Amino acid sequence: MRAKYLNPFTDFGFKKIFGEEASKPLLMDFLNALLPAENRIKQLNFKDKEQQGDTEYDRKAIYDIYCESETGEKFIVELQKAKQNYFIERTVYDSTFPIREQAETGKWNFNLKAVFCIGILDFTFNDYETEPEKKEVVHTIMLKDQNGKTFYYKLTYIYLEMPNFNKKVDDLETRLDQWLYFIKHLEDFQGIPVIFKDAIFQQALHKAEIAKFGPAEMDSYEVSLKVFRDNINTFKYAKETAYSDGVFEGKIEGKIEIAQKLKSKGFTIQDISQITGLSEEEIEKLYITLK
Repeated sequence: MRAKYLNPFTDFGFKKIFGEEASKPLLMDFLNALLPAENRIKQLNFKDKEQQGDTEYDRKAIYDIYCESETGEKFIVELQKAKQNYFIERTVYDSTFPIREQAETGKWNFNLKAVFCIGILDFTFNDYETEPEKKEVVHTIMLKDQNGKTFYYKLTYIYLEMPNFNKKVDDLETRLDQWLYFIKHLEDFQGIPVIFKDAIFQQALHKAEIAKFGPAEMDSYEVSLKVFRDNINTFKYAKETAYSDGVFEGKIEGKIEIAQKLKSKGFTIQDISQITGLSEEEIEKLYITLK
């Protein structure tokens, strides 16, 4: 049966629901469901998603969504579809751009606006087999001292581990529960659950309905969906042929073969690193072989 609604884990789908100018009410509602009451947003402005370094030679950052509240707080919202090496380090690195851009010339007292980095993860990054803890969905991280007291409250990382969200529609208690269920199950909706009858979710469903796409949007979505499926299939192939318990075991020929398959599909070095688990440095060493 053909899906009625788009897949929000595709780049096109995620940005269609949350990243367009007309999507601001949806993004604000989602963020307000996630953030503490004192950080509630009344207005949002989208900012340039491509952040440059201090010089033309510096590495840049490109976000899925980058926005600012009416009081100056910065919000990075990213969809992460697969594990990659140094994922947490990358999010920390990305958070430095909205911090540094606040610097003012001349006299400045260093009073910074808050920065929130939000990752919607289609994977889990904790090893629950060796750490038999409750499988948390929302992870909120701030800088704390050795006694667990918050040292700096203006930098917050929030990770949503979507595979750990297993509530049924009748178990949804909060607005955040509703949004997580909506994101996780949208592509499977045929009828609309009663809980999603309010104006915000009606708008989200209207934007997500595939039948309402024009030809250009449909083409963009099909391309995005193909990339999403190819990523999944290639990742599975890489695991089946090159991994045992998450550790790469293939010979150099095997590494080259897998990388060639990825490169032939148009994957970047960063894509190949993300899917295979190899570092970008290792990929770059192989890159001359792939040309």
